[in-house]
Amino acid sequence: MRGESSKVSVRTNPCFAGDRYETPDDRGRDLLDRLGLGSSAWFYTLLLRIVLTSRARALGGSYDDEAWVESSIAVMRALERCGARFHIEGIDHIRRLEEPVVFVSNHMSTVETMVFPCLIVPFRPVTFVVKKDLTTMPLFGPIMRSRDPVTVGRENPREDMQTVLGEGQRRLEDGVSVILFPQSTRRVDLDPEHFNSLGVKLARRAGVKVLPVAIKTDFWRAGRLVKDLGPLDRSQPIHMRFGAPMAIEGPGRAEHQAIVSFIQENLARWQG
Repeated sequence: MRGESSKVSVRTNPCFAGDRYETPDDRGRDLLDRLGLGSSAWFYTLLLRIVLTSRARALGGSYDDEAWVESSIAVMRALERCGARFHIEGIDHIRRLEEPVVFVSNHMSTVETMVFPCLIVPFRPVTFVVKKDLTTMPLFGPIMRSRDPVTVGRENPREDMQTVLGEGQRRLEDGVSVILFPQSTRRVDLDPEHFNSLGVKLARRAGVKVLPVAIKTDFWRAGRLVKDLGPLDRSQPIHMRFGAPMAIEGPGRAEHQAIVSFIQENLARWQG
């Protein structure tokens, strides 16, 4: 079990000491980008180095929570070097957690998958609900498997629901929070009809709170041939906001609607 003993020291994460984080003005484009080599190409060069190092550590059994935080921060810094501007709010809601929660977020790009660990893990052990395919990929698979995720096949929705409820509850009972993206696919907008209430159901079953997360991460666009290898759009700032944790009362319909409203309101504010 990972549990409380695997919590990473806050000293590992000095950049997020307050409730907010804003990319410093002096953290501009990388010199190579200014020389015209292209932010996307240079970013993927940096990313490949991070992933290869992390993969080697995962295969060697040394990719623990602290290593996960380090690689997550490295990805975030690589994004900033190539023009990303982060605006993150609500870090104190994570810092003050005294028990595991279910993080429920919209899903827009690879940014949140890569950056959430350095924001959450220093304060709470956490894992993801992911597609099983991500754990079998030759390059990224060993890294994801080392994080003990809850895996779903996306072929049988009923079976996936039972897996998330059963395996997710076990993670939460072990003291590990769970990050869940209810959307069936990455979307720039939020369609409430395609934003299921599985996160609320899991929190209710496990007797824990749910913490809403709103993100706008279309800085990292989807690729035409490979979804994860799209261009970077430096005109789009990256926004993340963590809300206050909510206890589930009754069937959880009110809490689910509150999560949807939280995300919609923040997307409207950021896109307005």
